[in-house]
Amino acid sequence: MQESYQRVGQTMNDSQLEQLRGQMETFRTNLENFARLHRKDIQRDPVFRMHFQKMCANIGVDPLASSKGYWGELLGVGDFYYELGIQIIDVCLSTRALNGGLMELSEVKRRVERMRGLRDNNESTSTTTHGSSSSSRWASITMPKDTSMQISEDDLLRSIKTLAPLGSGFQVLQIGEKKMVSSVPRELNRDQSAILALVQNTNGHINAIVIHERLGWETGRIKTALDTLLEDSLMWIDQQAEPHEYWVPGFFEQEEDEIYASTTSS
Repeated sequence: MQESYQRVGQTMNDSQLEQLRGQMETFRTNLENFARLHRKDIQRDPVFRMHFQKMCANIGVDPLASSKGYWGELLGVGDFYYELGIQIIDVCLSTRALNGGLMELSEVKRRVERMRGLRDNNESTSTTTHGSSSSSRWASITMPKDTSMQISEDDLLRSIKTLAPLGSGFQVLQIGEKKMVSSVPRELNRDQSAILALVQNTNGHINAIVIHERLGWETGRIKTALDTLLEDSLMWIDQQAEPHEYWVPGFFEQEEDEIYASTTSS
């Protein structure tokens, strides 16, 4: 009797597995037809591309990761995320000496868009036109043929994930309400993160008095946290102000972009 139950159970499992395989194959076929029909939308519309990626993830397909294979040929996007990754590296390396390797994701997106010709060239001087960053040369070599392809923050997040095997420290950190791109291998401790989160609400700068009032820390703890942020080049100090003001260049607003340009070109 027990053997009979086992045979019936096995038969049901096999039937369910075969049914599941059939459903997955049908879904894959429909997904291919959908991709073929909406190819231009996937290439040009970043929001549409994000939803398409999420739909593909349900069946373990990563159609935009590589130009090799069926999906790459079908969509015609090439090594989209790898090329985008090179441009992210260019932006981060060309400003690392100024912001310590920490920049808002939205600011990285703005600079990459400008590099790809998606923003008005007169908006401000591009970071890639200053200095002698070797990453700028790499960006020009690997620049995709269709640089007018719109990008989203989701595209940047996916592209940054492709940089992980390089072991160069590229990652996205959630600090307060902002997503920050870190381009150096570091781990922010709790005090550093708390101060950076606080600076978001104080126009990009802060002093020891404000930290004491908002966080209730003693002088020694405040000094230790600020000193480590200065050592990591995540903050600048204005010693002419009283009390000393500490600025986070990674939180500079767009209109302050000339700070990057003038400093890099000097």
